[in-house]
Amino acid sequence: MKKTLVVVAVAAVLAPATATAITQVAPSGAHAREATTPSPTLKVRTTRFGQILFAGNGRVLYGFTRDRRNGPSQCYGDCAAAWPVYFATGTLRAGAGVKQSLLGSVRRRDGRRQVTYNGWPLYYYAHERAGEIKCQNVVTHGGTWLVVRPNGRLVR
Repeated sequence: MKKTLVVVAVAAVLAPATATAITQVAPSGAHAREATTPSPTLKVRTTRFGQILFAGNGRVLYGFTRDRRNGPSQCYGDCAAAWPVYFATGTLRAGAGVKQSLLGSVRRRDGRRQVTYNGWPLYYYAHERAGEIKCQNVVTHGGTWLVVRPNGRLVR
């Protein structure tokens, strides 16, 4: 009986601390808003490359010339580690300036859906934050990485 009381007493003392720790680990900033507020899948922003596509979280999106329009992704393994796939979740939504008719997805080998625009599979660059564009016209992993215009063309 004493052991049960001790366990209950310890749990009662630790419960508020555990709740605080969980609250502190919960996402904050843009990631928290993404979880609770629907945002467009794609949006357009004006940059030094003109108007180009960004994900709803503010990160620039790239097309890969090794991929073929309306074909499967050619970026796996080390390539996908450096250039993470823009996965589709839920309904794909076009923001202002984005053509809903060009928005789609393609299935990857693992069955997950990758967002496409005008048939081009879309990716991020792993070492960029929201608003940064470091890798326009970078050649690596067997192709060239290019930002995407609202008309669906890659910026050369």
